[in-house]
Amino acid sequence: MSAKTVFDRPTITLILESQGQTLTYHLTQSQHRLGRDRQWADLVVPDDPIWSVISSRHAVFTKEGQSYCLWDGDGEQRRSTNGIFHQHTRIGIGEGFKLADTLRLEIGQDPANKVQMFVQIQSAGTATPPPLPQQRRLNLKKLSQWPLTLGRDATNSYQHWQLNAPTVSQRHASLDRTTAGLYVLRDLNSSNGTYVNNQLLKAPYTLRNGDQIRIGPFALLYRNEILEVTDQGSQIRLDAYHLQRRVTTPHGDRLLLAGVTFVAEPGQLIGIVGGSGTGKSTLLKVLMGLTPPQAGKVLLNGQDLYQNRCAYRHQTGYVPQDDIVHTRLTVTEVLTFAAQLRLPADTDATTRHESVQRVLKQVQLTPVAQQLVADLSGGQRKRVSIAVELLANPKLFFLDEPTSGLDPGLDLSMMQLLRQLADEGRTIILVTHATSHVHLCDRLAILGRGGRLCYFGPAERACQFFSPNGSPPLRSVAEIYGILAVGEGDRAAYEWSERFRQSPDYKNYLENRLSAGCAPNNTDVALGSGTPNVPAPSQQPAPNHLYQWQVLCQRQWRLMERDRLSLALNLVSVPIALLLTRFALETSPFLPQDPPSLLQAAQTLRVLFVFTCACLWVGLSSWAQALITEVPIYRRERLANLSLPAYMAAKLTLGKAMAAVQTLLITVVAVLGFGVPTGALMPWPLGVAVTTFLTLVASLSLGLLVSSAVSNSDQASKVLPPLLLPQIIFAGVLFKLQGLAVILSWVTIGRWSMGAYGALIKVNAMVPPPLDFGLFEPPPQPFDPSPVYDPTPTNLLLNWGVLLLHSLIYIAIATGLQRRKDR
Repeated sequence: MSAKTVFDRPTITLILESQGQTLTYHLTQSQHRLGRDRQWADLVVPDDPIWSVISSRHAVFTKEGQSYCLWDGDGEQRRSTNGIFHQHTRIGIGEGFKLADTLRLEIGQDPANKVQMFVQIQSAGTATPPPLPQQRRLNLKKLSQWPLTLGRDATNSYQHWQLNAPTVSQRHASLDRTTAGLYVLRDLNSSNGTYVNNQLLKAPYTLRNGDQIRIGPFALLYRNEILEVTDQGSQIRLDAYHLQRRVTTPHGDRLLLAGVTFVAEPGQLIGIVGGSGTGKSTLLKVLMGLTPPQAGKVLLNGQDLYQNRCAYRHQTGYVPQDDIVHTRLTVTEVLTFAAQLRLPADTDATTRHESVQRVLKQVQLTPVAQQLVADLSGGQRKRVSIAVELLANPKLFFLDEPTSGLDPGLDLSMMQLLRQLADEGRTIILVTHATSHVHLCDRLAILGRGGRLCYFGPAERACQFFSPNGSPPLRSVAEIYGILAVGEGDRAAYEWSERFRQSPDYKNYLENRLSAGCAPNNTDVALGSGTPNVPAPSQQPAPNHLYQWQVLCQRQWRLMERDRLSLALNLVSVPIALLLTRFALETSPFLPQDPPSLLQAAQTLRVLFVFTCACLWVGLSSWAQALITEVPIYRRERLANLSLPAYMAAKLTLGKAMAAVQTLLITVVAVLGFGVPTGALMPWPLGVAVTTFLTLVASLSLGLLVSSAVSNSDQASKVLPPLLLPQIIFAGVLFKLQGLAVILSWVTIGRWSMGAYGALIKVNAMVPPPLDFGLFEPPPQPFDPSPVYDPTPTNLLLNWGVLLLHSLIYIAIATGLQRRKDR
């Protein structure tokens, strides 16, 4: 070999780093072995606890040209315990990984224990080696000014450490040093919270060695007065091992998931397919963290999902089968309101606008950005739902039947979009019944009856796996459904599941891909023990109720004013009814009559009864569907930390605003059409306005209760008549109430509304004194004075107070029922 050849050969350096210590090796031979086994390895790792994540036989480097190829384990059959990962993707056993210039790999996934592996290739003639590609690391001992702030703010000050992500607040947290040399971490009222060791930070916290901090997608580790970013959240891998779940039915226990193992790596599009009732949706909910398994575990980048569910919620996107957008908004409006709710409250309008434009371009909706969602095709609506989720730039995506109801062309277009999003580095998992285009998926998880995993691997290999021996491969994945449905019960699924566990595909695509730490431990419960033994999850930060209320009010108003016909009818229907009533009368019964009429009091009550019934109907009918029509939207926004008080308050605010306008119109009609009665308990316009407003508010509150209690819009429509009839019957106008009927009337709005109107106008005083017929008994009066209408301030205030109490009770019950939808 000539001297020139030796000089031209590049220098390849391998550097291992853990807890601030490094090991350096030079690769010069045709093969090198890395591990703790001194008899096997030539790149020997010290037998020290900080290097214990490295196996005795961890990796093999073989020379290929001017570089090396890396093999996991012993390079043959034995894999390493904690694996080797590149961007959270595990290098499989028997899969060579070509080393490139200045490459960073990881050994293990635990942020506190993983080892960083750096490969540096120094080209010939380079005077000095390139710098070691460090993680983002801050030596706190070298800082001279405190406190240090952490957040999205892009300042050049060395007192601020920028963590740039959409879900990080501008000034998210601060770190201060005490006189004793300790470091105190504080959350600066951030929108999405700061987590330390999986727990939401609620008060100043003194950092201890080994503490793990999470701010948005960033995972940070504090050790030996050094703060370093161990994970920027740019990729997410999901590992699930032996997931089991069953439910108890009247016919006995029923398996929903039977030991399902699952791996999803960054950049992969994974389809979950299977017949009806095979556990697809249950598996999706378990992987999302919504339904805990009764055994097994789910890891995100090596961390337990159920311990970190709240911390990861903004890194996870979820598109349910139902659309999660309002159809009366334009595409841009949908995304703008979603950005206001999902991004931190301190995000400026320019940044939100840029985020909206970015996702419009990603999902190819820029040409229809100003169109109403109602005018879009089914595929475009689904893209809007996906765009809503992309605003926070999540790296893990779940979709439930994204192509449901789409024609084959739109089905292909949707799958191509998901393929594109996965190619950008996202991990995408979808449940689908459509199998025409599953070839675009990197992996297929095929479930059989009883929630058994019958296959996991590439779609093209699935057809070969399920083909009978000696027969040509199946032509489509759809044929697999028939194979798994053969026979009674789940026998066929059980047999195929066992066959898959013994197949090379199980080893290649599951066993060799799992992260370390996926094996069940003794904290898991046995199948059938009933209750999942899941660690207490981290808490969500309290949302900014006032900010969300403002955004929700703006969105609710935009929705209302877009449906102008309904808005106009709601506002004028009661005034029109009152004008028709006045048109049917010769004179107003509210004004004094000369001579006094025996029928004036009864006629006045009937007119006031029209006031009450019209207010009851318009309040109930306008708001009985206000909540039930947007349940999918509400549930998804609750997962993103929507404030329930702000949500209900926004509905009430717009409802009261509409009630105020209705009250003004009704008062004008009452004064101009029926005149101003003399001797009213208080100024007639004011009294009518207060009573009408309280009646309308109580009615709309009852409407919201109905909307929170029913399951669909059809039920809401059908429940109105039986709900309105008792209000009419027990108002005390059509019938004289006695005994139990009096008590029942207390729980109706109509009784208290009529009581307030009657007391205000002094209807008892409209009854003339009985005439003297001498020896003959006078005829019965058409109306007997009632204590319900006592013209006293105390009685008027009592009726108003009870109307207000009705509103409060209805809203409290409606809020409780709405909270149940979170489940």
